[in-house]
Formats: sequence, structure tokens, C-alpha cells
Amino acid sequence: MTAPQFFVTPGYGESFREQRHYHQAVRVGDVVHISGQGGWDDELRFPEDLTEETVRAFDNVERTLAEAGVTWRDVVAVDSFHVPTRPDEVGDEHTTAMVDQLRQRMGERAPVWTAVGVAALAAVGMRVEIRVTAVVPEGAGS
Repeated sequence: MTAPQFFVTPGYGESFREQRHYHQAVRVGDVVHISGQGGWDDELRFPEDLTEETVRAFDNVERTLAEAGVTWRDVVAVDSFHVPTRPDEVGDEHTTAMVDQLRQRMGERAPVWTAVGVAALAAVGMRVEIRVTAVVPEGAGS
């Protein structure tokens, strides 16, 4: 059995590890799972603009993946959680920002994706959270 390797994203991840008792990523064998990443900066502040918050969340996913030795190109599954902009759907603003970032970060490779509308996320003012799973490329070290 392969022992899990845990990773902490420099900056905000160190605070989460200390204050909230969790890691930002874990690698088990050739699979990397990351915890949900929001659109915060290292001081855990959120931008007012939803698209900017989504871009920052993707940036934070990228930072966390890098700590575990993978990139967006290695991602196979994306789960996103959204505080809806409308009462009956996640909303076009969320969906458009997500699709734009998926295309930009992953190129022609399309992951499986589940988008879920939620009433609230863990931090006050947080409107989007992204969790991904990646597969380490063949030949990459452990």
C-alpha cells in the first residue's frame, strides 16, 4: 500500500493547516486530490467581482497542484461549488467564468465536471470553491 503524501500551499495553506487542521492536497500513488480552493488571497480576502474571484480560485488550485507535482493539464475531475446568483440556478456568471477558465487552463483536454449550487461556503463572502483530482503523468517521480 502506498503511503499518502500531504501538501500545504505556501501562504494561506499554512494558516489553514495550523488553524483548521487540514492539508491542501494529498497524493496517494499516482492520484492527487486537493481540498476546495476559494478565490482568496494570502490574507483570505475576496475580490468584489465574481469573475475575478473565480480566476483567483483557479490560480489557487494551480498553486496547490504545483505543490503536489502536477498541473491543470493532469486534472481529470473538477467539482465546483457556487453560491447562486439566481434562486433557481447557479447562474450564467458562474458558469461562464468556470468554462472560460477550464478552457484557458486545460486547453483541449476537458475534465469531468460537477457544478453544485450551495446556500453558503466556509468563509464569509465566498461565492465559489473548486476541488479537483489529478493523475500524475507516467514517468513523473513520487
